[in-house]
Amino acid sequence: MNLKHWKQVCRTICCVVFLAGCSKEKDGTKDTEYPTIDVAAAAAFPKQCGELARGQKFTATILVADNAALGSISIDIHHNFDHHSHSTEVDACNMEAVKTPVKPLLLVKTVPVPAGSKAYTARTEIEIPADVDTGDYHFMIKVTDKEGWQTLKGLSIKIK
Repeated sequence: MNLKHWKQVCRTICCVVFLAGCSKEKDGTKDTEYPTIDVAAAAAFPKQCGELARGQKFTATILVADNAALGSISIDIHHNFDHHSHSTEVDACNMEAVKTPVKPLLLVKTVPVPAGSKAYTARTEIEIPADVDTGDYHFMIKVTDKEGWQTLKGLSIKIK
């Protein structure tokens, strides 16, 4: 076997192994559905345009679901003093004037999901420090299913 033929055989084997490893099929079906986040449910908290108080705790309640199996949930709270958008907010809220952050709240938190769950209501306690900047913030929710499909929802909130 000459070198050119050997390289071609190696490339073919690598392609077959790669394509076999990329398959997400189980029992002949492929999970192509994104997980869902229900921010409109009565139990969901916080709500779009909601207000939270500094120096206090609240319980975030996040309702998620997937057609096969959930993977993980994460929360990201960050300031929106520059009025940026993540294109996930449904309703516009009254915004304060653009300002420069001095001591903004920044929180990134992972919320555990029981293995094998197709639907889950996550509840996690979050404390807002008393000395953070007040104003406009984003409360971002990201849910990923076991196959890696991901959904992101952003809520505009205020910290008073």
